Amino acid sequence: MKEQHDIPASKLWTRDFVLLTVSNLFLYLNLQMITPSLPAYVTEQFGAGQWTVSLVISLFALAAIVTRFFAGAWLKRGRTTLILLLGLTVYMLATASYYAAGTLALFLLIRILYGIGFGVSSTAFGTMVSDIIPIRRMGEGMGYFGLSTSLSMSVAPVIGLWLLGSYGFSTLILVSTLLAILIIPLSLLIRSTPSASKPAAAPSLAAAPDTRGTYRRVALPCFLNMLLSITYGGLISYLALFGKEVHIGNVGWFFLCNAGAVLLVRPVAGKIFDKKGHFAVLPPGALMVAVGLVLLSYTSGMTGLLASALCYGIGYGILQPSLQAWTVKQVSPEMRGTANGTFYNSIDLGIALGSLLLGGIASGTSYSTMYLLSALAMLLFLAIYVSGTLVKGKPQAPALRK
Repeated sequence: MKEQHDIPASKLWTRDFVLLTVSNLFLYLNLQMITPSLPAYVTEQFGAGQWTVSLVISLFALAAIVTRFFAGAWLKRGRTTLILLLGLTVYMLATASYYAAGTLALFLLIRILYGIGFGVSSTAFGTMVSDIIPIRRMGEGMGYFGLSTSLSMSVAPVIGLWLLGSYGFSTLILVSTLLAILIIPLSLLIRSTPSASKPAAAPSLAAAPDTRGTYRRVALPCFLNMLLSITYGGLISYLALFGKEVHIGNVGWFFLCNAGAVLLVRPVAGKIFDKKGHFAVLPPGALMVAVGLVLLSYTSGMTGLLASALCYGIGYGILQPSLQAWTVKQVSPEMRGTANGTFYNSIDLGIALGSLLLGGIASGTSYSTMYLLSALAMLLFLAIYVSGTLVKGKPQAPALRK
């Protein structure tokens, strides 16, 4: 094994970084292939109504959110690889168990176990990668690592819905289970040791980690990320129904175009974040997301759909890695598990809230109106960001948090 002091302080593309990024891609591909297919499957298989469908989605999110509070504490104590493997094993077994879900009660139990496995695994991956990215390249590194999440969130729904429609739920679960199985050997190759580019924190800080202080420091970027995720919850839950409303046949092209925009902008946004800080990327990113949603609300054809996807993808690709890098840089190394758990919780909570709140708006108006109103979440994003940074100033990561 290569000693840590042999790794250049500025090196980003290490073997472990690539393994973590690919593993995270498979993790989210599994999740995002299954999630948008569940409403149709549960309705057909169990005769579920709208409330039950919401419960199926919400139980997973609740289980993941609760689990991450414990996962952050577990990771802080060490034995990261063991914790990761336990989480991945639960995640893989829960995925495969969808085959055996003959009753709605068993299906809901599997959703809880699935959320627990995902909560542990996603928190571990985020913490491990933040430990090996050089601190001065945190924005760039999180940008590249975050491509695995954004790419899966863009293309996996298309793949999952295609598998469900063409080959059935069993084939979808088989492919998803194989993806989960592949993550385990990849994870065994990862050396879960922090990079030498991050000097250890002072003993007094390491000996008395401040959990409450951590939550306070990361509250602003995580809350902003929740607002962003609310808009994505509206997309992943209702875009297909919106397509029927405005007579657009294949709305899956939205996700593919969105993925292309994210791929192009993330690395550039990360470098700008590293050089100039979050104030240089968050306002333009929020505006682009808002423009994308407004365009979508007025869309009646494929051209408008792709234009809105491009704007939304640019904004999303700018915002999410920058918010995660900002979150990580606010805490000391031993608290990164807690910080990453909080960040990922903000995604799950935002998606769940977006699905519930925006669905309520759509039921009383239309899906077009719903997307127009969802743009208000980004105006709130800007208002809170500006007021928060005016009160606190431009936060900088203290030297001890390297």
